[in-house]
Amino acid sequence: MSKFNKIETGIKDLIVIEPTVFGDNRGFFMETYSKKDFLEIGIEEEFVQDNHSKSKKGVLRGLHFQTKYTQGKLVRVTSGSVLDVAVDLRKDSSTFGKYFIVELTEENKKMFYIPAGFAHGFLTLEDDTEFQYKCTDYYAPEFDSGVLWNDSEIGIDWNFEKYGLKEEEILLSEKDKKQQTLKEFVESGVVIG
Repeated sequence: MSKFNKIETGIKDLIVIEPTVFGDNRGFFMETYSKKDFLEIGIEEEFVQDNHSKSKKGVLRGLHFQTKYTQGKLVRVTSGSVLDVAVDLRKDSSTFGKYFIVELTEENKKMFYIPAGFAHGFLTLEDDTEFQYKCTDYYAPEFDSGVLWNDSEIGIDWNFEKYGLKEEEILLSEKDKKQQTLKEFVESGVVIG
């Protein structure tokens, strides 16, 4: 029996992972990564960089990707909660432009595997949310790119009201306020990879 339960998303290679958690009156223990066990659920990539961010409630980071040295990501929340989103930008994919959204929380301990070729972003739902992720390639700022978080063509429902947030109060970086639309990305002719 695998230590990790693989949940299909309907988008090829994009999966939610539920780890086995051992808990008692002292707390809990869980493995968050095992190369051998990840191979069993179909994740063969090698992770080379770990990242960790902390954000207050209402911060929206994304939707990011690299055009070269593309990064697959294994993401999870260690404190607080996020609404996590991945958008398929693989040119020949039958689900190009489609997205999947999942709530990752300190309590549910779910992880989200986002392969290379996706734009990724998240909205923090609580103050002091800590987000950790493993990457399959190194950060390459010269190839950093993204698509607009509220692009109507993608149509992500961030469900602000459900989480007690207002769209006009969302905290975005200057870069994320000015990202390209999916249409502009397609028209640019840039291929991720």
